[in-house]
Amino acid sequence: MPPGSRTDTLPAIPRQRTAPSWAHPDPVDELAARLGDFIAAAVHPDEIAALLESDGLSDDQIRERYGVKNSFALAEELYERVERRHPEPPGPVHDPWRTGLLGCLLRGVVFALPGLAYILGAPFLKGTLPLLAGVLTGWTWNQALAHRAYSWLSLGDRHAARRCLLLGAPAGALLGALVALTVGGNTLTTVAFAAAQSVYLGAATALLVMGRERALLMALLPMAAGAVLALSHPLPNAARLTLLLVSLAVAALLGLREAAPRKGRGERRDKPQRTRSRQPTTAPRLLGSLPYALFGLGAGALVLHAALGEPRSAVALTLSMGPAEWLLHRFRSAGLSGLRTSSTPRAFWQTTAITLIKCLTAYLAALFALALCLGSGVDRTHLTGLLLLGTVLWTGLLLQSFGAVLAAAAVCCAAGLAQTIALATHTGAPHLVGLIVYGAAAAIQAALVCALSGRATAHR
Repeated sequence: MPPGSRTDTLPAIPRQRTAPSWAHPDPVDELAARLGDFIAAAVHPDEIAALLESDGLSDDQIRERYGVKNSFALAEELYERVERRHPEPPGPVHDPWRTGLLGCLLRGVVFALPGLAYILGAPFLKGTLPLLAGVLTGWTWNQALAHRAYSWLSLGDRHAARRCLLLGAPAGALLGALVALTVGGNTLTTVAFAAAQSVYLGAATALLVMGRERALLMALLPMAAGAVLALSHPLPNAARLTLLLVSLAVAALLGLREAAPRKGRGERRDKPQRTRSRQPTTAPRLLGSLPYALFGLGAGALVLHAALGEPRSAVALTLSMGPAEWLLHRFRSAGLSGLRTSSTPRAFWQTTAITLIKCLTAYLAALFALALCLGSGVDRTHLTGLLLLGTVLWTGLLLQSFGAVLAAAAVCCAAGLAQTIALATHTGAPHLVGLIVYGAAAAIQAALVCALSGRATAHR
């Protein structure tokens, strides 16, 4: 042992080393790495917040683990840390809004052809009030019926959709006939025509919901051919009645055949497997179809007011529903594409805004061309009112596709009620009142569409 050394001295305790920063990584960075693909493709932090909440993370857990206030604060932090990128899926992108132009145009023609029945039935009609009440009741009822049937189809249960149509269409026809009878009980021939009209509306709803537009077109051809012939050559009343009854009977039989339950294998294979415990929550709610009924009521009232002022305007509106449906699908399809290609919420809003302007302009151009072809675009006041009403209907359909059908129903019902009150009380000039009502409704719904179209969740 060296001289001067002390044997009673203990060795020095080594100093505790500080762990390097990489030994305790930031938990927010870990979460960002785990959810990187989803975060990178998110257009808005709210999408990330929705994912965090769906994973069961409470605000208390988020404060304890990540040191931020809540899920929205954590989502904003993750959104800032991950660079935007939008990887393309390996296969073709699924687009539920893709549809063909020809099919939509066919639906527009099918919507307009029933109007020719009034030409054949003119000798039998002695009043318009039962017809207006019956058709408005039918539009209201069948709009709700179609929504409920489509809801069953979206669940994959075609059997339930057929059963819904089989029960709902006759009930709606009976309701429409009773309303027409109550309103105009003295004009029996007009009430009978209104009852037949209600039967047709129920059958047409069943065929259109099940995608049988061509079958409905075939059923309408005898009546349509007779109406065109009656415009140039006088037809005896017996021939007019026969043509009307033939088209009605064919449409009713086809609708009944389409709504009848099927027992083939394909029908059972489409039906989802639901346990008894889940069935009550899976079935569509009845009250969920009520806003669609109100939208049908409001939109129908507006179209009827336009028809009372200028019948050719109503024809142009009905024919324009074909292009309107196609352009609506184009806008929704472009919205899904914008979600994949936009890197910021502002860029996404700009993309949807430009697409919205293009689609609405294209629809109004189609409506303008139809009005000119039918001769209803000569009067500038009528034409302006028609274009404003077209804006109301198209933006209302767009709000309905966004899930904001209650807002569209409220605006359309309020506009229809305002016009009805003005007409009943003889307040102001009807055309001027129509311009004010259509303009206000169009402005309100356009503002709602602009507010919703920039939200990524509205396009999911």
